[in-house]
Parts: sequence; C-alpha cells; structure tokens
Amino acid sequence: MNAHFRPCLVLLTLLTLLTGVAYPALITAVAQAVFHHQANGSVIMREGKAVGSDFIGQAFDGPRYFWSRPSATGPTSYNGAASSGSNLGPTNPALLDAIKGRVEVIRAAHPNETKSVPVDLVTASASGLDPHISPAAAEYQVGRVANARGLSEERVRELIAGNTEGRTFGALGEPCVNVLRLNLSLDTEGGNQE
Repeated sequence: MNAHFRPCLVLLTLLTLLTGVAYPALITAVAQAVFHHQANGSVIMREGKAVGSDFIGQAFDGPRYFWSRPSATGPTSYNGAASSGSNLGPTNPALLDAIKGRVEVIRAAHPNETKSVPVDLVTASASGLDPHISPAAAEYQVGRVANARGLSEERVRELIAGNTEGRTFGALGEPCVNVLRLNLSLDTEGGNQE
C-alpha cells in the first residue's frame, strides 16, 4: 500500500502547486502586466474616487443625464451580485406590461421626439448590468439632455461621438455608447446646474 500511497501524495502535491499556485500566479502576473485596467475591474476614477466601472451599468434619472438601459437585477438595479435577466419570455404579459410602462415614461420625458423608442431603452439585457446603449438610444435623448444643460444639441452629439465604442476588432458586435463615461463627460462639460 505504501508503494502506491507515496507516488499519489507526491503527484497530488505537485499538481496542487502547479495548477493551484503556479498557474494562477502566472496568469495574474500576465493580466496585471498586459491588461492592468481590466484585471482590476475596469474602475473609472474621478478626483481620486471610484465612480463606477466600464462594464457595470448605473441607474441615471433626471433630465440632465442620459438614461441607461433598464436593469432586471434585484433587489436593486445594476446589482452586480445578482446579475441576471428578468427570465420573462417575449410573450409573457408581465414583460409586455413592463415594456409598455417604460415606453410611456420615455415618451413623457421626450414629448418632442417623434421617432420610435429604441428597444434598448425599454428592455433589460441578459445580464441586467449592461453599461451601454446604442447610438440610436443616445440620439433619442439628445434634445432632453441638451435642453436641461443649456448646451447645443450639436455639442451633446459631439460628446456622444467621443464616448461611442466601435465594433470589436472592427467586425464583431455593434457600436455602443458607454452611458457612465458619457454622463461624466457631460458633467465635465458643465451646462446649467440643478
């Protein structure tokens, strides 16, 4: 029995050191060296304080800010510990009622907008944490934000363009706007104070 026990114990120890210590340490070192920002949570800092992450959305309300995509996480919106979609099917009456309610809120906040409400302003993403909206969703909100801040619509569009991310590798996905970064740009720009 000892003849089999010792090699098993040595192999267990070696594999534990290799896969449980050496490999994670190597990957962590590479991530810190090559992808430092991402490996540390993609935290966005302003004046020495963390204000959010590039990859987790935040709830914004009020006319001065661009609104994010709705979050389906609970018990609070954009709860990273409860990342999930609503799990409601496309024909579920509860989902349809929620979307109708969101459309009414969006239309009431944008009474002069005649275009259709972009779908990403009224539906949650699969994770419930999506920090991005489409350029169309940002464009839909330009009039409200420009008016509330006393900025020209053209200047607000320039800020949108500056915070629009292109397709990954130039071919994957669709262009999108990081709402937190856009709203931080608006705060830096100034405009009317509340």
